[in-house]
Amino acid sequence: MKETLQDIKTRRSCRKFQSRQIAEDELNAILEAGTWAPTGHGYQSPVMVVVQDRDVIEKLSKMNAAILGVDSDPFYGAPTVVIVLADRSRPTFKEDGALVMGNLMLAAHATGVGSCWIHRAKETFETEEGKALLKSWGIEGDYVGVGHCALGYAAEGGEAPAKPRKEHYIIRV
Repeated sequence: MKETLQDIKTRRSCRKFQSRQIAEDELNAILEAGTWAPTGHGYQSPVMVVVQDRDVIEKLSKMNAAILGVDSDPFYGAPTVVIVLADRSRPTFKEDGALVMGNLMLAAHATGVGSCWIHRAKETFETEEGKALLKSWGIEGDYVGVGHCALGYAAEGGEAPAKPRKEHYIIRV
């Protein structure tokens, strides 16, 4: 339990990645953790799409940046992006996908891999281009983008220190 709490307390979002790809065994451990996230009624509504192809990541980055209205790379140069999608027909699809994202980021930290939740997956995969990508990947049904999990080894200065916890975070009744 001490290690789990320590991982929770020390995990930070990484906003600057090394270019080298993460090790396959580390990636597999991170992905396995995602599959064990709790889901409403155990329906396991999310799916994870692992993208390590540099050209596809660049395409996704440009789509995401356009939604954000910037020219920079919203994925911070991450060599791996895991897209978490969830089946809209399940009433807890957003929560299910969010828990998968949380598990991915905690497992990444526990294995020495940096991570960052990148938003705008919903908007990305609502576009015609996004829908075409899903179809090309064999994803059918009413899936909603929940988040992009950028993964890679943190570069120097890639992770900022934690901010102090706010006062009155916990209210006991």
